[in-house]
Amino acid sequence: MSFDFEPEESDLFRIEDAPFADTFTRENRYRFSGQELKITQTFSANLGVAAPVWEAAVSLCQYFEERKFDFTGKRVLELGAGTGIVGIMVALLGGDVTITDLPHALKQIQLNVSSNMPADCLNFPRVKALAWGKDHHDFPSDYDLVLGADIVYLQDTYPALLRTLEHLCGEGTVVYLSSKMRQEHGAVTFYEEQLPRYLDARLVHRDDCEDISIFRGTKKTHASFREAKER
Repeated sequence: MSFDFEPEESDLFRIEDAPFADTFTRENRYRFSGQELKITQTFSANLGVAAPVWEAAVSLCQYFEERKFDFTGKRVLELGAGTGIVGIMVALLGGDVTITDLPHALKQIQLNVSSNMPADCLNFPRVKALAWGKDHHDFPSDYDLVLGADIVYLQDTYPALLRTLEHLCGEGTVVYLSSKMRQEHGAVTFYEEQLPRYLDARLVHRDDCEDISIFRGTKKTHASFREAKER
């Protein structure tokens, strides 16, 4: 079985010096492609939606596992990583990974990176802050892969996300986005109307039970980009 999730009472404990009375952590274990991941999630008012491992992230890991992706030597960037589970799995499978999120989420990501990567690992993931639409120019435009799991949920952020994707994608970049298709958050509109203006994207996996879709996208050619802008 590729997904091993057996939380126990001992996995849940309070943080003694937490700034919020309801702050607690949970440690869950997952297994993908022969790699066991130990992921800590810190639930607090500070982290908010960055705290948990969302099902769309698990689905993306399973998708890569089922298709036996080879990440060896690939330059990979993960957007809005939260716990970092996707980027960590890719790094364990040989990828040269940069894991990004807003500054308040980086401590949790760094903890999970340190807990899962061998100390002598030659491709230790980099953990960096990236605010979409603001500091994306601090990152190169030649990644082999750009990944995102459940980052399409807040409509106000979509223009900044699209500008960031447009910058990060070079001619050979492949984007994988895994999303819970929340109608109330405009996810369907994002994938059907907004993303196609910037990427040639197609649905590659659908989980009807969880309402999760995985899309694969590449940078538009100049001709297709003009056509999309004119729509």
